[in-house]
Amino acid sequence: MHVRQRAAAKKPMWIILLLCLVCVVLIGAYVYPPHHYSQYYLSSSSVCTPSKDWHPRREKTDGREKTDEEIISAAVIRDILAMPMCMSKNPKIALMFLTPDSLPLEKLWEKFLQGHEGRYSIYVHASGQKPVHSSSLFVGRDIHSDAVEWGTISMIDAEKRLLANALEDADNQFFVLLSDSCVPLHSFDYVFNYLMGTSISFVDCFQDPGPHGNGRYFLEMLPEIEERDFRKGAQWFAITRRHALMILTDNLYYKKFKLYCKPADGRNCIADEHYLPTLFNMVDPGGIANWSVTHVDWSEGKWHPRSYAAANVSYDLLKDIKAVDENFHVTSDDKAICNFTHLK
Repeated sequence: MHVRQRAAAKKPMWIILLLCLVCVVLIGAYVYPPHHYSQYYLSSSSVCTPSKDWHPRREKTDGREKTDEEIISAAVIRDILAMPMCMSKNPKIALMFLTPDSLPLEKLWEKFLQGHEGRYSIYVHASGQKPVHSSSLFVGRDIHSDAVEWGTISMIDAEKRLLANALEDADNQFFVLLSDSCVPLHSFDYVFNYLMGTSISFVDCFQDPGPHGNGRYFLEMLPEIEERDFRKGAQWFAITRRHALMILTDNLYYKKFKLYCKPADGRNCIADEHYLPTLFNMVDPGGIANWSVTHVDWSEGKWHPRSYAAANVSYDLLKDIKAVDENFHVTSDDKAICNFTHLK
């Protein structure tokens, strides 16, 4: 049988020319690299060049180089803030109680939560005696607690401890910090829909140039925290899940407050009044409302907000508080300027 032999395929000339051209370009790029890429090429004569000569330049901040800690912090926080808002089909509110011992209003909270099982979680941080619970909803909800001293970083540590425990439940999407004297003023549905219907966190934050504001700032907080970034606000917050994660991962700014913000240092720097407002002002100012959903009355100008005794509590008082539609702060300087924020 006669077998026909297949003729050898001819390679198109343009392919050969193209390959030659590519080789020439690559050789030229290696021998004569562009100036702005040359720092990444290491020839045999430059193996011992100090690393600072070929590492990428650090990004500058107001004419200075960022520290390694700032670069790490910025990268982590950026990715956290880029997370989607809600990843749960059964979103819940985490109610986090910061208390010295037992909660005197558990029965009231029980009534508030009745019929809404599966839409909330409870966490109790008791810094003093182990609490005795009057409501079954609070039994077994105590977390590992530690001593808390007013005004110190231990307040922040307790808040972070509450957040860490609440974050273990993937369904918790909003995290509300409460005291032993807090009471709900709206129905559960109202509160739930209000929080879940927004993409921001409620953190009290304002600038106070007076002695009880920027007067508490320490130069040792430089270079990461400048005085112009220092903020003040009440500690009670309601924050999104990604902001809760952000607080737990922050070590850079937390460390500055731990070292230099203390109530007995002559300036009476109160960590829980300044840490979170300053942190959010620096890393995500557009992500907070600059006011808290927890009503706090500082009109008396004392170290602690106004407290209500049993004789003060009436239907009219609760109605008036519910009707508040603006938030205001009074600075501690001679001008005592009132900063108003209309609540939306």
